[in-house]
Amino acid sequence: MATHQNRRSAIKNILAGSAAIGVSGILTSFTETPDKKISDDKLKGNINHSVCRWCYADIPLDQLCASAKKMGLKAIDLVGPADWPILQKYGLYSAMCNGAEINLTDGFNDKAFHETLIKNYSEMIPLVAKAGYKNLICFSGSRRGKSDETGWNNCAEGLKILMPLAEKHNVVLVMELLNSKITHKDYQCDKTAWGVELAKRVGSENFKLLYDIYHMQIDEGDVIRTIGENHQYITHYHTGGVPGRNEIDETQELYYPAIMEAILATGYKGYVAQEFIPKRVNKMASLKQGVLICDV
Repeated sequence: MATHQNRRSAIKNILAGSAAIGVSGILTSFTETPDKKISDDKLKGNINHSVCRWCYADIPLDQLCASAKKMGLKAIDLVGPADWPILQKYGLYSAMCNGAEINLTDGFNDKAFHETLIKNYSEMIPLVAKAGYKNLICFSGSRRGKSDETGWNNCAEGLKILMPLAEKHNVVLVMELLNSKITHKDYQCDKTAWGVELAKRVGSENFKLLYDIYHMQIDEGDVIRTIGENHQYITHYHTGGVPGRNEIDETQELYYPAIMEAILATGYKGYVAQEFIPKRVNKMASLKQGVLICDV
């Protein structure tokens, strides 16, 4: 997921200016890319591909949806109710909804935020269900000196209040694992084991984890084994190149085809969303390349 500053900037760009951005010059036609394979390859259908909206905030959502659909993607991640009609227009799913969180730092691990969070999520859960979606993102928040035990207890207390409503509407609250070493200093849910322990304490199938491969490679590594041992607590995956969160190709240290094979070996039927920040001018070519790398 985005850094706090990048997420803020992305949201501002989306809200403030997408209508004002001209169509020409933003997207390079696939037929103009150096590698013709990027436009012609058909996806295998084993992975349900998605992409995170914020990584392409300078591209109008309509255009991103049109390009995603052309590539064979099935969904867009991190889109709220105001933009769901645009996804629906293109026959795309909202694989990970957002909009109920306060931010990435003020989360369920602090009781000071429970009243606001419970109100926000109580209002959003029925909207997610009504739109036909399932996953709604949430965050632990920053540690701010709290012990693991305090963080687990506070998160579980707040989340348990919401579980009956989530269960009624068949909506899953999904806490994202973020690294606290580089990108999100002091974030508490920064290890798979921490998130798994919280899931056990919440004790509901309507609370799961978002395993961000980029973040967990930074904070703990051992990605394939960790996924295999904890997949029952994971309901969604994000990609990203390490180091730098750029393209997931040979320029970085992770080998995504093996990771995708490991995910499929668990019986996973959900979505994998590309969440890297393209460095290249042709962002859609980079996205297509990432999708093809993960299309095992």
